[in-house]
Amino acid sequence: MRQMLRSALCLALFGLSPLTARAEFTVPGFELVYTAPAGAGLEAPDLRSPSEVWSGMVDAARSDIAIGAFYVNSRSGTALDRVIGRLEAAGRRGVKIRFLMEEKGRFAADEATIARLRAIPNLEFRFLDFGKLGGGIVHAKYLIVDKQVAYVGSQNFDWRSLEHIHETGLKITEPFIVSRLSAIFGLDWQAQAAIASGRTVAPLNTTVKHANLSGEAFLVASPNAFNPPGVGDSETALPALIGQARSEVRIQLLDYVPLAFGDGKRRAYYAVIDNAIRAALARGVKVKLMVSDWNAVKPDIDYLKSLAVLPGMEVRIVTVPPVREGCIPFARVIHSKTMTIDGKLAWIGTSNWSGGYMDTSRNLEVVVRNASLAGRVAALHEAAWSSLMARPVRAGEEYAVPDKACLKTPPAR
Repeated sequence: MRQMLRSALCLALFGLSPLTARAEFTVPGFELVYTAPAGAGLEAPDLRSPSEVWSGMVDAARSDIAIGAFYVNSRSGTALDRVIGRLEAAGRRGVKIRFLMEEKGRFAADEATIARLRAIPNLEFRFLDFGKLGGGIVHAKYLIVDKQVAYVGSQNFDWRSLEHIHETGLKITEPFIVSRLSAIFGLDWQAQAAIASGRTVAPLNTTVKHANLSGEAFLVASPNAFNPPGVGDSETALPALIGQARSEVRIQLLDYVPLAFGDGKRRAYYAVIDNAIRAALARGVKVKLMVSDWNAVKPDIDYLKSLAVLPGMEVRIVTVPPVREGCIPFARVIHSKTMTIDGKLAWIGTSNWSGGYMDTSRNLEVVVRNASLAGRVAALHEAAWSSLMARPVRAGEEYAVPDKACLKTPPAR
């Protein structure tokens, strides 16, 4: 009950009344879509779920559907199971479906889900080894229908992402952004065919293609070398936007560290974003960075502590409580990748903020200059930030590393 009251207060603080909430939250060209972890007390009645939005998009498809994903994992009776049922119906009525999954995502994928998707009439399923293209992975999560409506968000094509993980995304009808998403998918689809036949794919860009940061709404993506015309480079856009901040930046991520992704001691230093955050603090901008407890591993937590001691900087780490059924592997976590600046600009994307995402991997980020949308994203941030699940990061404290894979034996009752 206390958490529900906190959520209602956050809505009120940002000018949103839970008593007058609609079934959806839209601004011109965009609908904000949200997954609240079941039982965490972070429900948002004015925001539709991705399963509802994806199902509606698939049901409305008349000619083609394109889906890009890191991996796939469904379970019978879940929301994603029902979405796949809608895909099966679309395929049976003649809709052409193309599904592109990262080759390295097989480690997290469910083979039965892959087989089910491949059995859908008119669906072609391909694996892309993006390492042979940009050096990283396909980490983007997106859906395009009839080249007229699209979805970009943090939700993986995973039943847990639709029910047990904090996720944020956008349904997009803005024509130019949808066209650029279609162009990206087309490029990657063709690249897969070339790589599969042993051919090398040449970069499209040998110089940085900067985004028009003054635009009201635009798409940025990575890696820069394989972005089509009209799509700016996310790696340069993110620090540039932070550089425009004048009062407050709110950030929510799975994890944050100025190192390349990977394990062990071979993680290269990656200061692109970290330098921008520290420069904003030096200008007097207040920064609120919220990450999941997966970020408690070393040396990541030490970098967070080094930020937390700076004037104007607050860092909080969130632990989502388990459900009554017990531990769900790789779930019960905040996974949204969002930023708001000065209550006027919203950034909603698919990248984690460390090396290997915005420089070598396929990721997508949507930027919208709209105070209403920015305020609603900030309210989602505040709901988790001010909840009992959030704990401040301080230099002198220790933080437990969660059992995200459910490897530990629970204590006897």
